[in-house]
Amino acid sequence: MSRRVALGLGANIGDALGTLRAAVDALAASDGLTNVRVSAVYVTEPVGGVNQPDFVNAVVVADTELSPDELIDCVLALELEHGRTREVRWGPRTLDIDVLALGDVVSADPRILIPHPRAHERAFVLGPWADVDPDAVIPGHATVTQCLEKLPAADLAGVRRTDDVLWGDQR
Repeated sequence: MSRRVALGLGANIGDALGTLRAAVDALAASDGLTNVRVSAVYVTEPVGGVNQPDFVNAVVVADTELSPDELIDCVLALELEHGRTREVRWGPRTLDIDVLALGDVVSADPRILIPHPRAHERAFVLGPWADVDPDAVIPGHATVTQCLEKLPAADLAGVRRTDDVLWGDQR
């Protein structure tokens, strides 16, 4: 059964934009994803209190028949391929890919929490997600657009849409 998946991508070490481009290309070429759409790139101030460079973020939306376990295996392998290490929580990273939602799946499995527990309250997720799938429903919450509209102005201030395109003719 095919479901829509939303993946949040972020990077802030090295050639972050190039890394996002390579990750999007790999996801688009993946046998597990079809009808891939990609948001614009957003530059965002880091959250979590760790001193580090700004992030570049994007959201990929696609159709998939992958199970949650297969999906997280794919995502973790791609992060590892790009040198991801997990040393500091909310610290700098070469590539971070979060499974934001997978259809109407709800999972409390610590290996893959679905929907992402903070997706509905993060401007750097909701902004790009609204670019490609504004009416997507975040299970247990609301649509992406509705969640974005609920955010305080201060949360939106640290997130800036760019004209950068990561893949194909997406804008």
